Amino acid sequence: MMQTQLITRKISEIGEEIGLELGTQMVKSYQVANPTDLTAYVLGKNIIEKILAQPGCVGIKFYNAINEKGEKTFVYVGIDENAKVILQYAVVNTAGELGTEKGIVADRIPNSKPGTSIGADELNWWEL
Repeated sequence: MMQTQLITRKISEIGEEIGLELGTQMVKSYQVANPTDLTAYVLGKNIIEKILAQPGCVGIKFYNAINEKGEKTFVYVGIDENAKVILQYAVVNTAGELGTEKGIVADRIPNSKPGTSIGADELNWWEL
């Protein structure tokens, strides 16, 4: 059912603002159910903009992953309007020749362990 909804809805329109009250409730529910799990991941603006700037990119897909240290993380990639991962795209070089560039496959997300904070101004959901 969910996959059908994604296909019939434009990828670029997926997601909506849910507000602080519902967001807090959802985060607290997860933390109560998973008290030893990571509390948050941080993703910077620069890599988001770089991924979205790829030709044909209308969204970002996040895959659960385990990094080289054995820690939970995400690998994230750009997707096109058909929800296909952008693995490469066409480019024209300075000589006017057609070539390809590899799509961006990204990681290196700092994470927060329960009770810790990534930055001084991070919203501490567990204190709300």
